[in-house]
Formats: sequence, structure tokens, C-alpha cells
Amino acid sequence: QVQLVESGGGLVQAGDSLRLSCAVSGRTFSSYAMGWFRQAPGKEREFVAAMRWSGSSTYYADSVKGRFTISRDNAKNTVYLQINSLKPEDTAVYYCAADPRLHRVREGRGDYWGQGTQVTVSS
Repeated sequence: QVQLVESGGGLVQAGDSLRLSCAVSGRTFSSYAMGWFRQAPGKEREFVAAMRWSGSSTYYADSVKGRFTISRDNAKNTVYLQINSLKPEDTAVYYCAADPRLHRVREGRGDYWGQGTQVTVSS
């Protein structure tokens, strides 16, 4: 069983930065593709970013390219999402996901999900 726990969310002002963390426990973290999704009030969950277990490739939604950076520390079993120049439209619950297969993560079909962390951006 794999468990994911997100942290780092909060109430920030537009233009601020945040780094979200997703701590993974259970099976071998380094063999899993990881991703981040978000869900704003009244909207469907959307893909934000993903990366291979090796960290060799990263993928981003067009709406966040240039402001969001996904990274991982396999020694700490943690994946991060650095968010810069936050905008009010970034307000959402942010979830991390894990799966051995990258395409499943990118498609929102990962086997494992965290409980989410709230990010609220005030204008």
C-alpha cells in the first residue's frame, strides 16, 4: 500500500510563491511516476504536472508552464511542486498522484492519491 500526504498549502497573495510537498510511504517511491493535479471550486480536477520515476522527463499543463516546477527527492520519498507568481485562478485543492506508469498519472488514473492541500490566492 502506498500513502501520499500533501502539505505546504495556505493562504497567499497574488505574486507570492509556494512549494507544495507530497511525502510518499509504502512501496519503492523511486519506481513510481508522480504527478500533481488541482481542483478549483465548481470545476473538474485538472492535470498540472508530472514526471517520470527517474526525473528525466517532466510534463506540464499549458496553463502553468513557466510558473510551476515539479521535482522529486528520491532519498526523501518526496515530490515537490514549486509555484511562482501565484494568481487568484490558481486557487484550488492540489493533489499528488502516483503510479508505476507515467501515462496513467498524466491521465488522472493513477493508483494512489493524496488527500489534497488547499491553496488560496487573494488578489
